[in-house]
Amino acid sequence: MSAVGAQAEFARIAGEDGRAALVSVIEGGNLSAKLLVCADGEIVGGLGSPELDRVAVEAAEELMWAERSEQRTLGGIKLFVDVTAPAPRLIVFGAVDYAAALCRLARAAGWRPFVCDPRSQFATPERFPDADEVIAAWPADAFARIGGIDRATYVAVLTHDPKLDDAALELALRSEAPYVGAMGSRRAQAHRRERLLAAGLEEELLDRIAAPIGLDLGAVTPEETALSIMAEVVAVRNGRAGGRLSEVGGRIHEVGA
Repeated sequence: MSAVGAQAEFARIAGEDGRAALVSVIEGGNLSAKLLVCADGEIVGGLGSPELDRVAVEAAEELMWAERSEQRTLGGIKLFVDVTAPAPRLIVFGAVDYAAALCRLARAAGWRPFVCDPRSQFATPERFPDADEVIAAWPADAFARIGGIDRATYVAVLTHDPKLDDAALELALRSEAPYVGAMGSRRAQAHRRERLLAAGLEEELLDRIAAPIGLDLGAVTPEETALSIMAEVVAVRNGRAGGRLSEVGGRIHEVGA
């Protein structure tokens, strides 16, 4: 496919709210060259040399999941990686009041929230109007319904039922999800860890769980708890610790005003 074709395919993917990265030479090389990397790993086009293509593909794969566009340089050749991506997904397990508040906040922040719970009497669209979809299914079927868990899918487990918690966490922890949070007291977390270890999960996987879930805001109400959870999720997505800005040195934002 030509550079024009790669550009057109990138525009098509963007128009369909898909994920891809288009790499263009902007200085020091063939300014008409373009390389497109799709979310499934398909590569279209090229920049004129194997080494340049390798660097372009690595940058594209990194940035399309980081969901930001950026310049890169190799040996005096400047590249621009243009990224298109859908809004990140937040998968909430547990059709509880906290889930409704979390969906409202996630939607307001531009995320796509989903609610999953096998208890069909609770998992209804009427109870969660801000969710993209409410799925009354066990975790394995629910994950399948949403197309699996990728590197832009964040998981929050809000139930207090070991049958649901453990099934959801086993799948989420073995996935590419960058964030897996679970509600519960420290005692509940300790019991959960024992169960998951007995079920065969490795220590390093269990260490991925953000538990107790959320940042320390002193949250009490469902709305405050949702704010605590969403704040932690956003911090993880942006590679931040989630502390107070007044105590942080350096730049506040990636792009200064």
